[in-house]
Amino acid sequence: MNMESRTAPRPKEMHATSRLGWLRAAVLGANDGILSTSSLIIGVASAHATQGSILLAGISSMVAGAMSMAAGEYVSVSSQADSEKADLAREKKELGSSWDAEVRELASIYRQRGLDDMLARKVALQLMKHDALGAHARDELGISEATAARPVQAAVASAGAFSSGAILPVLAALLSPAGVVSWAVSAVSLTGLAVLGVVGARAGGAAPLRPAMRVIFWGVMAMAVTAAIGRIFGVQA
Repeated sequence: MNMESRTAPRPKEMHATSRLGWLRAAVLGANDGILSTSSLIIGVASAHATQGSILLAGISSMVAGAMSMAAGEYVSVSSQADSEKADLAREKKELGSSWDAEVRELASIYRQRGLDDMLARKVALQLMKHDALGAHARDELGISEATAARPVQAAVASAGAFSSGAILPVLAALLSPAGVVSWAVSAVSLTGLAVLGVVGARAGGAAPLRPAMRVIFWGVMAMAVTAAIGRIFGVQA
């Protein structure tokens, strides 16, 4: 083996677990967008509303749902960010007042991960000498740059994911003839849900059939219920 082959950098390994956080949020947001918007459109269409009213309902659902997702995500992640800031401030204070105790605490964490006493303390001291707060944030509190709460980013991503799903049934309602709006929206939406189920499963390293069937089943249930409600309470045009 030559020197070049021994010193060449190894390619970075990619694991499914590294994608699960953003993948879950994106798939759930798009699923919500498709399911809630298509169900509302089908319910309104089943009540024999005009195509203009159906489109207005679909667009309103898309906008309201995206804003609701963004607001909910922003509030939730902001609360998480506030908790992280409070934890970091408390940890910083403890590092200033009880350094030795914090060294022992960090060393204890490394012992639980399999290091012996001497090595655990040595690693704790070395890491704390380099970045004490960062070491405790990462290994004690579970906070890192990659996992830190970002409220605005989370809100925009959530709204975007919802809208990307909701636009499918809206376009189906816009482009289909008035008499077949419900059927067209149902077909497009169920296809979209199935694709999302397969994509999410593949990206997460799981078999695609069960997730696809699961989302299709619940999609059919939601659309059937809203269609029944529309027919019961609708008024003939």
